[in-house]
Amino acid sequence: MATRTASMGQTKTSRGLVFGLPLLQLVWSTQIGQIAVAVGVSAGAGFLLSKVMPRGPANSVQTLIVMAACLAVGLMAGTAHPSRWVILLAPLAHIAAFELGRIGAVGPTVDLPHLDTTYGILAFVLGRGFHAVVGLLPLAYGASLGVRIGRHFLSVQELSSRPAFFTGPVGGWIFTGLVGTALLVLAVMIALPAKTPPILGPDGKPLPGSVAELTMVPLGGHNQAIMVRGHSVDNPVLLYLSGGPGQTDLPFTRALLQDMEKDFIIVGWDQRGSGKSYTAFEPVSTMTLDQAIRDTIELADYLRRRFDEEKIYLLGESWGATLGVLAVQRQPDRFYAFIGSGQMVSQRETDRLLYQDVLDLARRTGNDALAKKMLSYGEPPYQDSLASMLVFEQYDLLYKPHELPKAYVERGLAADLGPWGIKGSEYSLVEKVNVLRAGLDMFSVMYPQLQGLDFRRDVPSLDVPVYIMDGAAELTSRRSLALEWYEQLEAPIKRIFTFENSTHSTAFEQFEAFHKIMKETVLPETYLGN
Repeated sequence: MATRTASMGQTKTSRGLVFGLPLLQLVWSTQIGQIAVAVGVSAGAGFLLSKVMPRGPANSVQTLIVMAACLAVGLMAGTAHPSRWVILLAPLAHIAAFELGRIGAVGPTVDLPHLDTTYGILAFVLGRGFHAVVGLLPLAYGASLGVRIGRHFLSVQELSSRPAFFTGPVGGWIFTGLVGTALLVLAVMIALPAKTPPILGPDGKPLPGSVAELTMVPLGGHNQAIMVRGHSVDNPVLLYLSGGPGQTDLPFTRALLQDMEKDFIIVGWDQRGSGKSYTAFEPVSTMTLDQAIRDTIELADYLRRRFDEEKIYLLGESWGATLGVLAVQRQPDRFYAFIGSGQMVSQRETDRLLYQDVLDLARRTGNDALAKKMLSYGEPPYQDSLASMLVFEQYDLLYKPHELPKAYVERGLAADLGPWGIKGSEYSLVEKVNVLRAGLDMFSVMYPQLQGLDFRRDVPSLDVPVYIMDGAAELTSRRSLALEWYEQLEAPIKRIFTFENSTHSTAFEQFEAFHKIMKETVLPETYLGN
């Protein structure tokens, strides 16, 4: 008995010395102390992460850091308490502290889960699910490694009580090897950079004088991503503002507007908090309508300086058309013209009309569940952003009968960009996740700020030429307001181009006609460089 006691005492002393903290020998002398260390380290790391990255890692570098840090934390926890239970306790402590520490963060991916809707499930997977893969899995793996290391400091009696799966020479190493390989492959995939294809000449080589790049630009104190593409840096600049709020269209812009790259420098922009700019979401206090307008003007100034242009063209779609009108209204001297596609005029009035349209649809089709859900949300403005998501799901049933242009369908299929463009090369693996989660989070923060806007009242005139791409199959709740505003709008030049077989994304759906309009009408009427 004396010999065994002495042996165990030497073991505990050795474990304390391994950590370089002999004074912790007393802590490790009991299982409660060991558990406290393991749980404390894991919880502390989770709480710290909640303060630094309340939405979890938002780019490749952050994700790799989190993976490495969680692996190290798990290793410490497993070594401190080499029991199979620490592989469960450490991740639980980590996620509990992380959730408590980020109370106050807003957005569907961080709010309490709503698993009763498609978008609620998507928000859960993109938020907590993503964190589980890049944070909790490495932590659990590190803990399993720590258990294997810690067992070497246990007495023979203690070691004999450990499950063979974790301590056995065969099963343990197979498990460790498989999970480790999977994490390594994931890390490599995360590290792969995004890129946009070069513009090629007839010889198949990059076209001399062309530009095709992804870059970050400081706007309003945050780096934000833009894609710049054009056959010549001497061409006029067309800045495209995506819809949403929170949408990103970089691959679609490249695939569908590639013909226009011959005559324009096409610039796509992931606005603050969206897509490749998801890291700019925090602090949420900067996600304001005024800041979005100022970011737009600042980007316009950057492009004017870079390409030595007196002004640029501004193309906006949906929310981007709202933002574009407000930017042009505030600073008209920066822009040759504004082009609206899927033009929005009053978000609140559109939502009110759409609410009735969805209820009518539910009654016509006998969809009692849809009607009950919409009635539970109540009339807009909605308190829950998931109500708007549910309305989005009904759009295809609310559009007027139409047949999209063959060229649009064929080019879209050939590009093979996947849903929301997430298969596009312009996004890294983490940015593919951001494409979806940013759309949910940014929409929930920005969209309520648009409820007081009504261009019929707030924008009676613009001091730049205005061109509207109008889809006759568009939702009546949108199109009727756009036509009403256009009729009363005063502008130096205003023209509207209507297409029977188009819905909301008219400039993209009619990309061939849009290119012709820009080249043969807009440029001759507005471009000072002619």
